[in-house]
Amino acid sequence: MRNIININKNWKFIQKDAGLPETFPDDWDTVDLPHTWNAVDGHDGNGRYDRGCYWYARIFETPKQPLPGGRVYLDIPAAGQQASVYVNGKGVCYHEGGYSTFRVDITDECRKHGDNLLVIACSNENKSSVYPQSADFTFYGGLYRGVNLISVPHVHFELEHWGTSGLKVTAFPADCGGAEFALESEVRDADENFTVMYRICDADGREVAGAVRPANSTAVKLYVPEVTLWDCENPYLYTVTATLQRRNEAYDEVSARVGVRSFSCDPDKGFILNGIPTPLRGVSRHQDKLYKGNALTREDHYQDARIIKELGANTIRLAHYQHSQDFYDACDELGFIVWAEIPFISVMNEDPAAHENCITQLKELVIQNRNHPSICFWGISNEILIGGISEKLVENHKELNALCKKLDPTRLTTIAHVSMTPLDSPLHGITDVESYNHYFGWYGQKMEDNGPWLDHFHEVHPEVCLGLSEYGCEGIITYHGPEPACKDYSEEYQALYHEHMAKVLSERPWIWSSHVWNMFDFGCAARNEGGVSGRNNKGLVTMDRRTKKDSYYIYKAYWNREPMVHLCGRRYAQRAGETTEIRVYSNQPEVSLFLNGELAGVQSADKVFVFRAALKKGFNTILAVAGDCRDSMTIERMEKEPEIYVLPEVNERAEGVANWFSLMGDLDLKAPMEFPEGKYNIRCKLEDIAKSSEAMEVTAKAVKLATNFELAPGAGMWDMMKSMTPEAMVKMAGSMMPDGFAESLNAQLIQIDKVE
Repeated sequence: MRNIININKNWKFIQKDAGLPETFPDDWDTVDLPHTWNAVDGHDGNGRYDRGCYWYARIFETPKQPLPGGRVYLDIPAAGQQASVYVNGKGVCYHEGGYSTFRVDITDECRKHGDNLLVIACSNENKSSVYPQSADFTFYGGLYRGVNLISVPHVHFELEHWGTSGLKVTAFPADCGGAEFALESEVRDADENFTVMYRICDADGREVAGAVRPANSTAVKLYVPEVTLWDCENPYLYTVTATLQRRNEAYDEVSARVGVRSFSCDPDKGFILNGIPTPLRGVSRHQDKLYKGNALTREDHYQDARIIKELGANTIRLAHYQHSQDFYDACDELGFIVWAEIPFISVMNEDPAAHENCITQLKELVIQNRNHPSICFWGISNEILIGGISEKLVENHKELNALCKKLDPTRLTTIAHVSMTPLDSPLHGITDVESYNHYFGWYGQKMEDNGPWLDHFHEVHPEVCLGLSEYGCEGIITYHGPEPACKDYSEEYQALYHEHMAKVLSERPWIWSSHVWNMFDFGCAARNEGGVSGRNNKGLVTMDRRTKKDSYYIYKAYWNREPMVHLCGRRYAQRAGETTEIRVYSNQPEVSLFLNGELAGVQSADKVFVFRAALKKGFNTILAVAGDCRDSMTIERMEKEPEIYVLPEVNERAEGVANWFSLMGDLDLKAPMEFPEGKYNIRCKLEDIAKSSEAMEVTAKAVKLATNFELAPGAGMWDMMKSMTPEAMVKMAGSMMPDGFAESLNAQLIQIDKVE
């Protein structure tokens, strides 16, 4: 029978490109897996992280084979981003793509007696043929999901075909009641003496159906007359087991936990699960954690899933790559609808090998994860128009979508459009459903623009099932104030933003899905924004998972049915002024507020309760009561609030915009813009503007004022942004910038000669 041997302990690692060692390198550092060399520098704010080719080594014994002819496989659940594998000095495998399982038969390279030297070179260096090419997150390197040996008899279920489990299960409700289970397994090297025995057991372990098939013709359909459907409230799982049998002896066995459910999307009804309209409301998630990077344990993954479940979400977008099997398992068990996607993101590389890598990663994603009932959507790209559009890009999307439907016709395909994607873009209509990434109220325009934009798209494209795949804003729990505003990075503004967005979405059930960006703060070594560099701080929860921001609780009030009440502003602990605003979130109809033991007010409202409280000097205790729920906090009335509560950039930015215009003198900013030949202008790509240091200096200052991004060739998120134009970036800022800003930038650029 199959034996899976974990070999995560006692590896040797060297953080330099040392080359293939001839013997076991005792002088390298000792590490345990999972491991990444970017666990700290991937998000510590130093402006860069180590991207190189580094080496791991381990000694292992050849597994004993109870039957003659048995095989030994090396199982690598992920290696970021490229990996070369050697056994006893011989290269046995090379894999491109940092997020999927790959395996290799190493039997012939293993010694019959004694130890074997396993060496793996991992690289997270940029390579034109490997996605992601450029994106707003850290590309961690290393063996961050561990390594296994798998010992099997010479006849066994398939292990090498795109990292398959060897068992394919499709379960769906039958028209006559009950359910049909379509089963198929892949068997390696079987003859007529082998059969496959299938067994379906319910959640209590009772067998409810079974079948036997010849090993060379394994497909079969089984009918289960009475079933419990899988849904978000009751994620009921059946276990399907395939046993490879030779007469009275079991040779190999694989299993999968599956759910029976039906689903669809309708432009007017949204997502429909088991015949019931079920708006999907949830979050996006990255797979890293503070000072662990992406080297997470199974418990780390389950902890994330439980925090999301407590929120009340029923969907997770797993951005922007294939996640761990542990997390997909957690989603199956806890009842999340999952959007799973490949890292075809931001910029398409013209290298034909890059498109082949897209195809490979899509095959791995689908084939390795097709048994998970939580997964209902395959995503084929994210914000790809940041790098511009071409006929080839559109053609590649059509090819990826067709491949998805061929590999798995039972699920829907989707895409995440960048906010600026036109309503008449040729990318519309390729996938089954679509979503947009909008940050109105943060990177541009106002939060109040979200609802009207969604309604307008729905009116223009009544045939499209529309979702909101990303939306959010930074929330840093150091920053506070009585008048929160966009780009102040305060916890209060983030909470106000999400109050508005939660309401917008609750009023539009036809939005098939929405995903907050992001559930957790995550690593982006290139970022330097809001005084916390190295990270994207849009999470509802901090990167260490220790602090749920106030914005977390507005969604809990909307989505979690368990009675709750939450006092906002406990970290806004020192306040100036005789009175202060107290905001309370609750899913109960009425909230009572007590100040220093006395009733200060009673309100009836929907989710958001706003009180005005008169504070005494010194410490004040605040208690909110909603039914049987209680929450309390203490705040101190001060003469002056701490300076740390306000990010210095907030005032500097306002002054910067004013100074910008003062440089323009008497220029008529209402005059039509001109684009003289041979001069720079706001319609030039940033990578072309960068050829002139003078033009780049002017543009970088404008981008900083408009978006708060630091822009410098070769640094930060340059690779992702270099194909954009200043016009597009200022347009993204929208109403955040005063009238005439784009005109003033163009007026400066057209004074500068182009550098060819």
